[in-house]
Amino acid sequence: MIPKINIWLLATLLLAIGVAEAQQPKIHRIGVLLPGHAWYEIIDGLRIGLRELGLEETKHFTLAIQDWQGDARMAEQSIRNFEREKVDLIYASSSGSAMAVKRATEDTPVVFCAGTDPVVLGLAESFARPGGRLTGVYYRDTDLMPKRLEILKEIVPKLRRVVTFYNPRTRVAIESSKLTREAAQQIGVQFIERHFASVDELQHGIRSLKAGEADAFIAVADPQVDNQSPLIIETARLKRLPTMFVRQNFVIEGGLASYSVSFHEVGRLSAKYVQRVLTGVAPKDLPLQGVDKIELIMNLNTAKQIGLTIPPNVLARADKVIK
Repeated sequence: MIPKINIWLLATLLLAIGVAEAQQPKIHRIGVLLPGHAWYEIIDGLRIGLRELGLEETKHFTLAIQDWQGDARMAEQSIRNFEREKVDLIYASSSGSAMAVKRATEDTPVVFCAGTDPVVLGLAESFARPGGRLTGVYYRDTDLMPKRLEILKEIVPKLRRVVTFYNPRTRVAIESSKLTREAAQQIGVQFIERHFASVDELQHGIRSLKAGEADAFIAVADPQVDNQSPLIIETARLKRLPTMFVRQNFVIEGGLASYSVSFHEVGRLSAKYVQRVLTGVAPKDLPLQGVDKIELIMNLNTAKQIGLTIPPNVLARADKVIK
């Protein structure tokens, strides 16, 4: 027979442990899905945004980051991993990531950052009432393609032919290339479209670009192309080819220009959605938010390397100039 005093001590100990566990905040596990290295800037912004809201990493949440590198099969495997681990929320840092998550999951709440209209993509019913289990931030990306081409034409006044690469099976790439094609026709520029079906094929196409084949390169929204930005930047430098990118950090890495939102700010603004969903608010009740500030960034070092003089009136409009 167990002495009464020992039973009393055991009960007191168990009660103390239960109270201590109840007082400890739950550590939420967030599954993060991103299509390549450019999107890590969004995750940096997310971390800062959550910190501003009083949430500390490892104390209040952990991030399980899966980089699917623009490969749809890797994205599906990553999502299966999240489902198996029973994450509390999936954070989709791109339109492609969000569409993959919506297709492959049924119950897990999702916060997304979408560069293409999320209503058009079927991610939300409307901006005011998303419905379902997805909500998040929308930043203009795909629909900026005509403006990017217009600016590129101002940077290179004699622009006649512009080349791009994209996977014709990628939905956002299809839409952004369509917009660019229509804009090119309006301003009298030949839009040279190079398709690829694999990373090896894309890399070969980039390396095979010949001097004089095009007057400039413009990137359309395609994560596989974004992931090859170092190769594109180096090839463009060797061929003395002006470049217009979708992502700001590619200009910092040596591209000529970009016209886009700050990924860091996109991530920071999305943090409030993550925080509210983790506290029990249903995504369907959180209206989508748009990111309005768009910045023109130019790299003068790159311009000098390729022998290009950027017109002063265009340079004066830049929000940031890398010298």
